[in-house]
Amino acid sequence: MAQHLQNPWRGRGLAGAALFPLTEAGGVAGLLQDCPAHAPTPLRDLPGLAARLGVARLWLKDERARMGLGSFKALGAAHAIAREAAATGATDLRHALRGRVYVTASAGNHGLSVAAGARLFGARAVIFLAETVPASFAIRLQGKGAEVVRAGADYEASMQAAAEAAQVHGWTLLSDSSWPGYTDLPLRVMEGYLQLAAEAAAQIDRPPSHILLQAGVGGLAAAVAAHARQVWGDGPRITVVEPEAAPALIDSIRAGELVETSGPASCMGRLDCKTPSLIALNGLARDADQFVTITEDAATRAADLLAEFGLPTTPSGAAGIAALLAGLDLPGDACVLAILSEGPEDG
Repeated sequence: MAQHLQNPWRGRGLAGAALFPLTEAGGVAGLLQDCPAHAPTPLRDLPGLAARLGVARLWLKDERARMGLGSFKALGAAHAIAREAAATGATDLRHALRGRVYVTASAGNHGLSVAAGARLFGARAVIFLAETVPASFAIRLQGKGAEVVRAGADYEASMQAAAEAAQVHGWTLLSDSSWPGYTDLPLRVMEGYLQLAAEAAAQIDRPPSHILLQAGVGGLAAAVAAHARQVWGDGPRITVVEPEAAPALIDSIRAGELVETSGPASCMGRLDCKTPSLIALNGLARDADQFVTITEDAATRAADLLAEFGLPTTPSGAAGIAALLAGLDLPGDACVLAILSEGPEDG
């Protein structure tokens, strides 16, 4: 492994942590039951791939077709917007948020969820993209009715530009990250990801011994880890996987506080976040057993391996599997749950 850190905060969390991820998925399911695009995604049991990777069982929660948006992010921002629409009490929710503008920065998938949610409830979406985000994502965002603005060399710069635009224009900032003083909407975004975790817990035929969770700002990893602890307790060993170029969580865990990191651009574009979400950091400090980083080569090899098994994805989507390829030492009888978080960029 590029880096490997046992979590010294496991079971208690960082000192002074006040806000943790939610764990109950029932509210999300209630909102989704009236959504025609919603259907559970498959949990794939892959004995051939497990044998290649040297483990006894391997389940992949396959999010590539989630609600037609191509990734787990469909559950996040759209859920937060749906909650705000429902709170208006409007009889026709299609126009409940008319006049509202949601603005965010994104490496692509979060922006699609913001755009889809805004359009569904009558709002506008403005999505700031860093210069490194592929043009294909900008085209997809525009196809969902979003206005796309290019700003900054990386995700952090585009998020700063989005926050400034929110202040200037009176728009609603809807980030999938959180920081001191900005937690309410990100908490609801993370709550949406609990649907994925609850589905996996219902679909699996035995508790996993190990769970591998890729992380950018950490929202997905923290939500799944929190729900896993609620359902299975301390049994599964949870590993958080980050790019070597963006070690935001592992460096923060090592420091015992939220820190900003730096590094070159990563091929794991959706995970290339240099500062973690505060809520996610709190939750993973409590719930994760270890943190590892992986190289660009390992992530690319993992994506190639999944394509070989008929599961095309990106290096970001394959990052959990990349940890196994990179030398994460698991016993031969390990039963592993991982997330196939998104489809291929040309999918």
